[in-house]
Amino acid sequence: MEIESTTAKEAQPRSYWRWSKTDFFPEQSFQNWSTYKTAITESGLRLKDRFLNRSTDTYELNVLRKQSENSLNRCLTWWDLIWLSFGSVVGTGIFVLTGEEAHNHAGSAIVISYAISGLSVLLSVFCYTEFAVEVPVAGGSFSYLRIELGDFVAFIAAGNILLEAVVGAAGLARSWTSYFATIINRNPDSLRIHISSFAEGYNMLDPISVVVLLITNTIAMLGTRGASKLNWIASLVSVALIVFIIMAGFVKGSPDNITPFVQYGAGGVFQAAAVLFWAYTGFDMVATMAEETKKPEKDIPIGLIGSMSMITVVYCLMSLSLSMMQKYNEIDVNAAFSVAFQSVGMKWAKYLVAAGALKGMTTGLLVGGLGQARYTTQIARSHMIPPWFALVHPKTGTPVNAALLVTICSACVALFSSLDVLSSVSSLSTLFIFVLMAVALIVRRYYGRDNVTSKVDLCKLGFFLFMIIGSSIGTSVYYNRNANGWIGHIITIPLWVLGNLGIMIFLPQQHFPKVWGVPLVPWLPSLSIGLNLFLIGSLGYEAFVRFAICTLVMLAYYLFCGLHATYDIAHQKQDDLIGKTCTDK
Repeated sequence: MEIESTTAKEAQPRSYWRWSKTDFFPEQSFQNWSTYKTAITESGLRLKDRFLNRSTDTYELNVLRKQSENSLNRCLTWWDLIWLSFGSVVGTGIFVLTGEEAHNHAGSAIVISYAISGLSVLLSVFCYTEFAVEVPVAGGSFSYLRIELGDFVAFIAAGNILLEAVVGAAGLARSWTSYFATIINRNPDSLRIHISSFAEGYNMLDPISVVVLLITNTIAMLGTRGASKLNWIASLVSVALIVFIIMAGFVKGSPDNITPFVQYGAGGVFQAAAVLFWAYTGFDMVATMAEETKKPEKDIPIGLIGSMSMITVVYCLMSLSLSMMQKYNEIDVNAAFSVAFQSVGMKWAKYLVAAGALKGMTTGLLVGGLGQARYTTQIARSHMIPPWFALVHPKTGTPVNAALLVTICSACVALFSSLDVLSSVSSLSTLFIFVLMAVALIVRRYYGRDNVTSKVDLCKLGFFLFMIIGSSIGTSVYYNRNANGWIGHIITIPLWVLGNLGIMIFLPQQHFPKVWGVPLVPWLPSLSIGLNLFLIGSLGYEAFVRFAICTLVMLAYYLFCGLHATYDIAHQKQDDLIGKTCTDK
């Protein structure tokens, strides 16, 4: 009777809203202070174990999903993915950063900066697409890196993914405030609260951005299908606006405004391209929707590659249109398109553009909220952060807890930090993850598990990757220190070529994608590595300092918390498996 009562109790579904310690820290290491002290003393051994551990496609697809207790709803098609990508990307950068980068770094050559960023992004999109088709899970790049490069690298990526999510949403929300102020004929900073005692860059409080974040993320929490429909209907308005901006810019603008074309030199073009990369980052959020896609093998390639190719062309045409309407040194850094139309006598158009930009930013926040929560969900499923954030709500079919985490953090950052601070940090984090993704794809193609690849071939692969990455870093450093020099490139570029030839000639390919794969491997992934590292090198010193500080904070958390949680879960599963095997015998 007692056994039946216990069984019935266990069969009852647990409440979604629960707050016990075991929901946040169920692992053995966190049971009490004694177990935690033991875990800390074993940190070196555990770090070695986690550093060498690699997940599998099956584990990410099947085992980790159970951590959420309820399933995400499979409700999206290629049509949804295209518009989710469009809604996420268009508005995130073109209305936010174009004016700032054209005015300060690229001048009229901002169109070239967008083309460079677009090419680099397309190479990364290829890598994401191959992974997403074969491993359609909510974790996106986190899961892919965990499979190919191991737990430790995946954690570093996870920290940067969360950093990108928080910073990206915060920056976009603050830009929403600037454009809203323009609509009501006020200075872009007039709706912010100035605190003179705070440091520069953190002294303009923005409560409106907090409200916008709360509203858009609440919609995302209520249901994926409903949010998707709202997004693609709203995005049709963006299409009409974009056609208007391009046509009006070419009709009202003047070719004289784009001469001389490269006002700040090639260095300025690349520096702008590194920051404008942020304008394309929405696509990686769309990749996290793979678990909710009906037919990943068909829908993901069409949705991702098709949308990003189209968006690259759109960005180039829109930035050229802006440059033709107004001289680069007259472009407003906060509300570029609205002020540009006002300068050519179309005062009424500035309100249309500002309203359209607000729409684009709003859908960008909406789709970003969807993707960011799913990244967080998969990270929590692995126990790198508390598994409470992995729970999927039984009614909405969405990860409400994960969405709350990202929303609250984004709102806190948006309240204090200025746009220039946020964009540089986000760009470096994104570029870093894209480099890792390209490396992971090469490893996936040329490294076989279970001793399929010999130790000799593994050493060869490591050596050739070192040549590719090292030569790419060398090219970036040499160019940024001596933009007019060429002697260093005679060394670095041939080394890059030799690294790729070495992989092709001396290593057999171990994995062949069944449905869709990146063409010209290892050349295209290696080109992605080179371009992304080159763009990283174009960022300012402050971006590296902020990135380093954030990384140190991530490592501190990992050593004191994430390391021990993932170690316990991995070995607990092994022990359970051994126990089950013994019982069966």
